[in-house]
Amino acid sequence: MARRYKKSQEQLFGRRDFVKALAAVAPVAAGLAPAIAAAPRRESSAGIEEATISELARRMAAGETSALKITEAYLERIERLDRKGPALKSLIELNPDARRIAADLDRERREKGPRGPLHGIPVVLKDNIDTHDKMTTTAGSLALEGSIPAADSTVAARLRKAGAVLLAKANLSEWANFRSDYSSSGWSGRGGQCRNPYVVERNPCGSSSGSAVSVSANLCAVAVGTETNGSIVCPANANGVVGVKPTVGLVSRAGIIPIAHSFDTAGPMARTVTDAAILLEAMAGADSRDEATGAIPRELKVDYASHLDPAGMKGARIGVARGFAGFLPAVDALLDSAVQRIRQLGAEVIDPVKFPTRSEMGARSYEVMLYEFKADMNAYLAGLGAAAARVHTLSDLIRFNDDNKDREMPFFGQDVFISADAKGPLTSPEYLDALRQSRELSREKGIDEVMNEHKLDAIVAPTGGPASLTDLINGDHHLGGSSTPAAVAGYPNITVPMGFVRELPVGLSFFGRAWSEALLVRLAFAFEQATKARKPPRFLHEADLRS
Repeated sequence: MARRYKKSQEQLFGRRDFVKALAAVAPVAAGLAPAIAAAPRRESSAGIEEATISELARRMAAGETSALKITEAYLERIERLDRKGPALKSLIELNPDARRIAADLDRERREKGPRGPLHGIPVVLKDNIDTHDKMTTTAGSLALEGSIPAADSTVAARLRKAGAVLLAKANLSEWANFRSDYSSSGWSGRGGQCRNPYVVERNPCGSSSGSAVSVSANLCAVAVGTETNGSIVCPANANGVVGVKPTVGLVSRAGIIPIAHSFDTAGPMARTVTDAAILLEAMAGADSRDEATGAIPRELKVDYASHLDPAGMKGARIGVARGFAGFLPAVDALLDSAVQRIRQLGAEVIDPVKFPTRSEMGARSYEVMLYEFKADMNAYLAGLGAAAARVHTLSDLIRFNDDNKDREMPFFGQDVFISADAKGPLTSPEYLDALRQSRELSREKGIDEVMNEHKLDAIVAPTGGPASLTDLINGDHHLGGSSTPAAVAGYPNITVPMGFVRELPVGLSFFGRAWSEALLVRLAFAFEQATKARKPPRFLHEADLRS
């Protein structure tokens, strides 16, 4: 669920000489001239391109289209753009029952009316979210090929209950990018290398790569991703979509292949804040299968769509975390414009606000992840049973990868797996100390301290930079990002498109206190409506760096 860094993002920000050197060549590297489109743009008969949930629901209600026609239109587009054309490789497998499910939902609509806003809406799930159907759940790994869990994850069950059509499983960074420090985001043994729809030679980020790409390329209405640190917001940033990383515990993790229970969560990915709010409402709520959901405040209402107010920024106090910028001049310029627009929308801006503890946060949280990954993965695999999987422990996974190096490790190894497998139990003093420190540094001495000091409603920062080139030899190249404080604290984070560095999108993150999703939705929606920064991808083949 996370792209995590052995060297934390905070440490990367400290390498000023390196950042300045990259900034010097940024104007050349960012100079994308028009390139050859890999596939022509055309509207399907159902008019699905950039269609929102509300638009699709209105058309179905009016009899202009149906869930079956919408599903077929997405399947045709998947064949044309994901399998052929630019070959985005965002989806690992399709639901063979999708057409039947859509037809059944059409019949139900005629006989009983819709269940709600998601009735008949095609949704993609990341391939680490359990479904008990004809699709497998593998985290992209050949080790779990053919694995069908005994029950739906709570997320999948809630979406089915809401009337969604579970269309496909999305490609991802294998094992949610927690196998190696040298991985390429968006690559998995089962799915291959997922590609960015704006410039296909660019990386989609991860680990929810396919979820973001499928939404951005209009291969589905909305999708579900998962995050431990950055795995929703980073691909949302790189692919020009909205991503919501909820408070840990708002959305059940039951039936989701884990990294670390202290940080893991599922969340919505959509082209608009409105669609993300609708999807989050369907996913959120208490669940007896996940004790973390017991922390949801009793008074909390998950009616996020009711907070969509274009004037929602007025009167808010917003802090600007400049410490997470400064890695690329073009991104700084976008941030400056975004802050100016936030002021124009009536917010009081405190610029800058400082995070005094961020240099230690990444290292402490990484130690927690190693310990919890071993314990949580062993528990998940043991729960699959002998009929569902050929591996039952992390040690089994390591052996499987060694035995299948040509298919599973052609580009990078499993150094993180090996480090995690060497860790002791969750009663170890080292683990307990790292967990205590990571929470203190990210909460009491991090987000809470900053927000209390300046009486803030939210903090904003660049989500990340424009997508880098995919590099299967050297692995990922990230200049910077702001996911770590909210991820380590377990607090909410919403990213919204704020502009482009030539053809490559960049997002703005809004993050704040635990359980403040409704407030963040309101602020993000106001910003989105004022800027309208998203534009659909053109599937450029490559970047022309000659200009």
